[in-house]
Amino acid sequence: MKTILVTGKLGQVGFELQRSLAVLGQVVAVDRDECDLTDVTAIGALLDRVRPDIIVNPAAHTAVDKAESEPALAEAINAAAPQVLAQWAAQHQALLVHYSTDYVFDGSQPGWYAETDSPNPQSVYGKTKLAGELAIQASGCRHLIFRTSWVFGAHGGNFAKTMLRLAREREELKVVADQHGAPTSAALLADVTAQVLAQYLHAKNPADFPFGLYHLVAAGRTSWHEYAQAVVGEALARGIALKLDQSAILPIPTSAYPLPAPRPANSGLSTDKLRSTFGLTLPEWQQGLAHVMQLIC
Repeated sequence: MKTILVTGKLGQVGFELQRSLAVLGQVVAVDRDECDLTDVTAIGALLDRVRPDIIVNPAAHTAVDKAESEPALAEAINAAAPQVLAQWAAQHQALLVHYSTDYVFDGSQPGWYAETDSPNPQSVYGKTKLAGELAIQASGCRHLIFRTSWVFGAHGGNFAKTMLRLAREREELKVVADQHGAPTSAALLADVTAQVLAQYLHAKNPADFPFGLYHLVAAGRTSWHEYAQAVVGEALARGIALKLDQSAILPIPTSAYPLPAPRPANSGLSTDKLRSTFGLTLPEWQQGLAHVMQLIC
């Protein structure tokens, strides 16, 4: 039986991965208390103790605005820790699965970003996540890097839950309407990861498996404003008492809601490579939202 190490078990994606990967092997899930990703010695000790065949690393410093004021911490978790994981994987012929972000792009390109488009991160978060990607690629280990965007789930904090809470408290909301991306459920990320890993484990020659960088987001694209309207619409359809309806969610430009970290105006990620390589069909983002709203409402 293969041993699968999952970091960040209390996070949105880590929580779902424990479910989706259980059928593939023995899952050893850890969080900060069991392995501090700012401590490279602790990471090495954990790896030597568990000796995983597959390392799945959803853990990250994801507080985008906070990262602007604590770049060293973001660098340690988002770049240095993945490098240690990758180096161990290379030395022990293990596979490393890592998750990255749309924030590696500046968002100025129209259309959809492909894996071959040049990154140009504008925030500390984006820069450190890109550094993590590059460290993994430079290590020479077997790796799968999944870039995703706008992650949400039934477990943990996220935009959908915040909008639902505010809709219960306020009679009007103002939400940014000029940033676009694909809300992607943690469950979808976990399920696709499991499907890809199942193909890897059943490959006749694992060395020839199509490792590399892939974009992994739900189908479709929307704005934060439209996303907020969808959350409220789902809640109202389920009979949840709110202080506002969709018409009371007003669109505003990014300039009206300044934040420490710049956001990409366009976070559209093309999933053509993922779908054609692994034969997967990705659902529209609304399906993932409906499922999560059913669980939390």
